[in-house]
Amino acid sequence: MGGYLKLSVLVMALAGCVQSAPEPKTQTGTLSSQSIPASMRGVEAKQLFGAHGRGSAQSPAPLGGYAKGCIAGATTLPETGPTWQAMRLSRNRNWGHPETIDFIKKLSRKAAAQPGWNGLYVGDISQPRGGPMLSGHRSHQMGLDADIWLKPADNLNLSRTQRENISSISMRRSNGAYTNSSWTRAHHEIVKAAAQDPRTARIFIFPGAKVQMCKDEKGDRAWLRKVRPWYGHHYHFHVRLNCPDNTSGCQPQAAPPPGDGCAEAQTWVRNILNPPPPDPNAPKPKPRRELTMQDLPRQCVAVLQAQ
Repeated sequence: MGGYLKLSVLVMALAGCVQSAPEPKTQTGTLSSQSIPASMRGVEAKQLFGAHGRGSAQSPAPLGGYAKGCIAGATTLPETGPTWQAMRLSRNRNWGHPETIDFIKKLSRKAAAQPGWNGLYVGDISQPRGGPMLSGHRSHQMGLDADIWLKPADNLNLSRTQRENISSISMRRSNGAYTNSSWTRAHHEIVKAAAQDPRTARIFIFPGAKVQMCKDEKGDRAWLRKVRPWYGHHYHFHVRLNCPDNTSGCQPQAAPPPGDGCAEAQTWVRNILNPPPPDPNAPKPKPRRELTMQDLPRQCVAVLQAQ
C-alpha cells in the first residue's frame, strides 16, 4: 500500500511539472498550414498584400525580415512635402515605418541644402502592409527600406502624371565600374548624410559610385562602411534602416564587415572590367519560388486581417 501511495504522489508531481511548463514562444515563428485561414492557403503572398490599399489599424511594428516580412501600422510619406516628392504614386508604395518616414524627411532637408537640389525624389518604400510586392523588389517588405532617386530634385511641383512618366538619371559608366559626368559632389554628400544617420544599417549603390566616394572622401571615413556595392542601383540608392528600438519581431540586418569597404568595392570594379571565367563546378541557380503565408511570420496573417 505504501509503495502504491508513493507512486501516485510521483505521478501527480510529474503532472504538475508538465502543467507548469511555459508555453513555447510563437511570436517570431513561421506559420503552419493549420494556422493559415483557408482563404490564404496556396495563394501567393504578393497577391494578398498587393490587394490592400491602406495600412493596418495597429501599432507600428516591422515583422520578420527585409525579404520575408510585413509591417503593422505603416504610415505614408505624404505625396509632396517642402523638400520631397514621392514618385510613381500609382504603385502605392510610399508606406513605411514611422522611423523610415522621419528619416526620409530629415534626409530631404539635407539634400535641399545642396547646389541644384530642392530636396529628394523618393521611389519605393513599401506597400501599405508591406509583404512581397506584386512586381519588382524582393526586399522592401517591412517598411524599413527606401529607394532615393539620384536625379536632382530641382522641381517639387510635379503632377501625378509627370511623376509617372519622368525617369531618374543613370550615374554609371562602363557597366558600373565608374561614375559618369552626371555624378557630383552633391550626390556624395547626400549618400554620406544618409549613411551617417545612426538608424541606417546599409546603403546599396553601384560599385563605381562607392569607389569614387572612397577616392573623394578626405575627412571621416567611418560612414563608408555602411555603403555597399551592389548590382544595379545606378538610378537610385537603396537605404536600409536598422530594426527600431523595442521591436521584438524584427530580424536585424547583419552588420557590414569591419573597415571602410573600399578594397571590396575596387574588387567589384576589377571584376566588371575583367570578368573572371565562370566556375564550371558552380551549381545552377534554383528558380525563385513565390512566397506564401507559410514563409512569413505568423503575425502577418493578423496584419492582413486587421482593419
